[in-house]
Amino acid sequence: MPPTATAATTATAQAQDREATAARLLKISAGNSYDPDVDIDWRAPLDPERMFAPEHRLSLYGTPLWDGLTPQQRIELSKHEVASIASVGIWFEMLLMRLLLRHISDQDPRTGHVQYALTEVGDECRHSIMFARMIEAFGTPAYRPAPMERALGKYLGATAGGVQTFAAALIAEEILDALQREAMADDSLQPLVRMVSRIHVVEEARHIRFARDELARQVAASRRSTGARGWAGRASLAYSRLMIGRAAWTVTHSLIHPGAYAAVGLDPVAARAAAWRNPVFRETLRWSAERVTAYLQELGLVEGPARRLWRASALI
Repeated sequence: MPPTATAATTATAQAQDREATAARLLKISAGNSYDPDVDIDWRAPLDPERMFAPEHRLSLYGTPLWDGLTPQQRIELSKHEVASIASVGIWFEMLLMRLLLRHISDQDPRTGHVQYALTEVGDECRHSIMFARMIEAFGTPAYRPAPMERALGKYLGATAGGVQTFAAALIAEEILDALQREAMADDSLQPLVRMVSRIHVVEEARHIRFARDELARQVAASRRSTGARGWAGRASLAYSRLMIGRAAWTVTHSLIHPGAYAAVGLDPVAARAAAWRNPVFRETLRWSAERVTAYLQELGLVEGPARRLWRASALI
């Protein structure tokens, strides 16, 4: 078969596969979506005796600083750490929405692929509002990533292509998904945290499926292009690996804002340093990302100089 015919056959098969994925996810979305305004009791008071996250997932657990905290300070720290993660979650969801809209902006809106991407944007809008209302209910600040990370987010939002878009989305989504799956099943935690986690896990499962399937297609297309373009194609793939590694670094280093430590009377600089030295916290990060890390390694996206960024992220 001539090369042009092979390429056309591959493109047709890819389009059919993409549409089949979209049809399946659109059907799931229609039958299994939440309205946080209705499905969460926002008026219910917080329980002063309950943690907001499993204590073994908190960044200082197992350190001398943790041992020096009172039970009430530990609860307070858990509240601020969850608020920090939710705040970063909002930031990442806003970035993802920009990336998804860029991804589909020149595509046919009649396709299921575009319509599911728009459905996901709608889901992410509700999730961001839900996280914001949870932070408001906590009475904590809405923590923001560092200026450098916000600048990187703006750059990615304006420039990232398909491989970078869906790999970065998976890193943020799967780390949060792992933490929330554990939280929603823990009867000892605040009911508000458990319900927010449950809603996000259910709806994020289809977002993760969409991103995984599309990333595999994008990587396959990139490899075909790399073979055709030689050095330029290989350079493009290497750049994508670096940007994905930098996104992984941003996710893990932005999860817990230093202000969470200051809120319980700790020195934020010293506490942040202690958290990053803490083998328990580093294992939590590795655990939370083990599925996405394995998947990206399988696709060849954790290779070369980018591995340094992954190691610095505590994910490998």
